[in-house]
Amino acid sequence: MAARYDILRELGLLPLWRRRDVSADVAEARNAVSSSVAEATARYAAIAPRTSRDPPVDRVQHIAALEWPEFAADVAACTACGLCRTRNKAVPGVGDVHAQWLFVGEAPGAEEDARGEPFVGQAGRLLDNMLAALGMKRGKNVYIANVLKCRPPGNRTPSPLEVESCRPYLDRQIALIRPTLIVALGKSAATTLLNVDATIASLRGRVHRYQGVPLIVTYHPAYLLRSLPDKAKAWEDLCLARSTLRGLQAASGAAGLQTAFNVPK
Repeated sequence: MAARYDILRELGLLPLWRRRDVSADVAEARNAVSSSVAEATARYAAIAPRTSRDPPVDRVQHIAALEWPEFAADVAACTACGLCRTRNKAVPGVGDVHAQWLFVGEAPGAEEDARGEPFVGQAGRLLDNMLAALGMKRGKNVYIANVLKCRPPGNRTPSPLEVESCRPYLDRQIALIRPTLIVALGKSAATTLLNVDATIASLRGRVHRYQGVPLIVTYHPAYLLRSLPDKAKAWEDLCLARSTLRGLQAASGAAGLQTAFNVPK
């Protein structure tokens, strides 16, 4: 043994290590790893944010489920496009929520942005005069809204992204109001509601449909302030809208009488 020890020492193979029972080492290592994992899991659970297992609510479905009490607050909290960072106040809409007449414009202007109500500037006063000529007034059987609920900087034309981001709110307003007739004020409102790319001239003078609701296209009051000769054309459009509504009311009344008296068709 001594000779073997001397040989190993000369070869640089000392000291000798005796093999231990490896099963004990493995068990000890497993226990250490398990303990470390448990401690790390506990620390992570304490600091990690909780996440819901439910899938994220689709924005369009969320808006489609809104009722009037929460509608304005949801519009004000919307961050779907960059306009929320530049506007002062969101402008959801104003008027009779059970109105037969729904007027839809493009977007709020400077005065609307400051007050949070649509059509309150010069264009708004002209719209009020147009309503008065029809024997109506704001807030009575009339609801007024815009495609966009926030003002684009400098009153520029809304971008397609902004229109698509805000479109679900307008769709929900129409579903809640259930108007008998829609009047689209200007090209942006008309092309958005009808999903077409066309001029006002080509869309005027006939009855369109939006999800079954008659829709009349006319000029935006802001445009009429710059183009006075077209006021006569706008009046023609409003007369078409009024006659369309009266026709619907007459048909509805006749249907009611027919049902009440059980008159066959």
